[in-house]
Amino acid sequence: MSRIITSAKRNRKEARRFLKFMFVGAMGAVVDFGTLNLLAHVFDVPLTIAGIISFSLAVTQNFLWNRYWTYPESRAFPLVPQYLQFFIINATALLIRVPILAFVPSPIIGLLASIGIAPNTSEVLGNNAALALAVGIAMFWNFFINRFVTYRHIKVGQ
Repeated sequence: MSRIITSAKRNRKEARRFLKFMFVGAMGAVVDFGTLNLLAHVFDVPLTIAGIISFSLAVTQNFLWNRYWTYPESRAFPLVPQYLQFFIINATALLIRVPILAFVPSPIIGLLASIGIAPNTSEVLGNNAALALAVGIAMFWNFFINRFVTYRHIKVGQ
């Protein structure tokens, strides 16, 4: 019986961590979307370049929040190697993100324009829809790989 209770407590702890990770990711998405839109639609930076910059800022913000809030136990480990590991894992998500940003907006923009939405509005909506898709897919990759690589030293339920 005590094993069942211990297991349930561990699962709740991991579920809370996942929720914290998602909240941190949502804050990162605000940084990501805000930066991408500022760069792409105000400063005319190409979408893929703006996406890489916004991604880098969001990953750095996410790392800091996860290190100090989601996985506070991780502060016992050196910051720079942990950050590099976190960044590299998240950067592999660029393999998901960049093709989506490169190929998904155009059909959405075309569809929106064909139903009479203004070209500028269609572009912003299409770009943001592509980014939302990329962020959503990457979130699950990032959580599970980081949990079992970057934060592997932290026992489940600790």
